Amino acid sequence: MDPFVKNLKIGFLGAGNMTQTIVKGWLEQQVLPANHVYCTNRSEAKLQKFVDQTGINGMSSNEELIDVCDVVILAMKPQDLLLAVEEVQPCFKPDQVILSLAAGIPIRAIQKNLNASVRIARLMPNTPLKIGEGVMGYATSKEAEDLKALIESLFNPIALTVEANEGETFEALTVGAASGVGFVFELMIYWQEWLEEHNFEPQVAREMTVQTFLGAAMLAQKEESTQLEQLLAKVTSKKGVTAAGLQSMRELEIERGLRYSFEKAVMRDKELAK
Repeated sequence: MDPFVKNLKIGFLGAGNMTQTIVKGWLEQQVLPANHVYCTNRSEAKLQKFVDQTGINGMSSNEELIDVCDVVILAMKPQDLLLAVEEVQPCFKPDQVILSLAAGIPIRAIQKNLNASVRIARLMPNTPLKIGEGVMGYATSKEAEDLKALIESLFNPIALTVEANEGETFEALTVGAASGVGFVFELMIYWQEWLEEHNFEPQVAREMTVQTFLGAAMLAQKEESTQLEQLLAKVTSKKGVTAAGLQSMRELEIERGLRYSFEKAVMRDKELAK
């Protein structure tokens, strides 16, 4: 257990899927004990089930949680965040740490509704965090750069933790890592459907698709000193089957289409920020 975080009391405002994923990851990796984690939720039944599963502390109100915790993680839906924060604004203590999981809401918007002395950072996880293979992006305000060590102590054990400046870089992280999982699933659907069209049973086609993507990713991970372009070259014989398919992909400007899709997602992220 990291001595940097073992004595902290950390609370989540919201017991949604990502809260549960993070907490279960912490407990599995012994980042901190269950009795140092606190949570509130609109649905008492959902909160009680989470408490029963993990042994964390369920709290009856946001105000009570804020009073107890050193670190408060804003884990409600983005559209609910600013109003919820405004309602409990007087409860925050000087130098309390606030971490936001809300997509699209910049630090300045949260600061506007909070005590100016609190320290704020944004988090952007992706869903493979659920199996210990995720990415956790983060950004801090200039006044809270000292939070970097805390964030990395909390999340390095359960994810690839990546710092990104707010603005264009954080938007790219959101699209490339968080939305990116959805884009990969979309490609996998195309793979499976094509195999099914060529007489493979749906379950077999799914297994083949998943194993192909998984194998490629694990190979790239294992040979981390090798550039992706070099790995591609290793599986591409001149004038071979793979080369023919790749030539067609390039003629169809698949890269251009993907880049356009990424930029459309970035535009939506900017709209959420407004």
